[in-house]
Amino acid sequence: MRCPYCGGSETQVKDSRPSEDGAAIRRRRVCPDCAGRFTTFERVQLREVVVLKRSGKRVPFDRDKLQRSIDVALRKRSVEPERIERLVSGITRQLESAGEPEVTSEAIGELVMAGLKGLDDVAYVRFASVYKNFREAKDFEDLLGTLGDGTPLPGSETALEVEPEPEAPGRRRSGRT
Repeated sequence: MRCPYCGGSETQVKDSRPSEDGAAIRRRRVCPDCAGRFTTFERVQLREVVVLKRSGKRVPFDRDKLQRSIDVALRKRSVEPERIERLVSGITRQLESAGEPEVTSEAIGELVMAGLKGLDDVAYVRFASVYKNFREAKDFEDLLGTLGDGTPLPGSETALEVEPEPEAPGRRRSGRT
């Protein structure tokens, strides 16, 4: 393993321990040349998966890119890192064990959306807005209507008329003129 600091080719493992519920091994390494310390992770890869993009281009599946996409959707949300790691590992295992050498980017997006919907509604909406390329507020309204128990949100099908509350004589509502 090369040192990320000096490029030295001989690094030493100082500590190894299981991580991610035994799905990976975390190794602490040190470089004898520059004394730099860093961590590596070793994970099982069942098979090489190729992603077929919308443009027709084929690229190798990148677990780190999947992790970054999910992290962006979950930014500033209070979700435990272990749950996020389980989601990423679960999607990766599902893709590798599916038996297909190629998977479409749409299929990956649907897996991420399904996972985020069960993890955090806000992250689900954030990811969906980018993944489905929302162009107007109606797109958000349609998606929000699918959350919860599946019943449409008020106003998404028919608008309810609500009479405004009458103002008391001589009083003005704050913030209005």
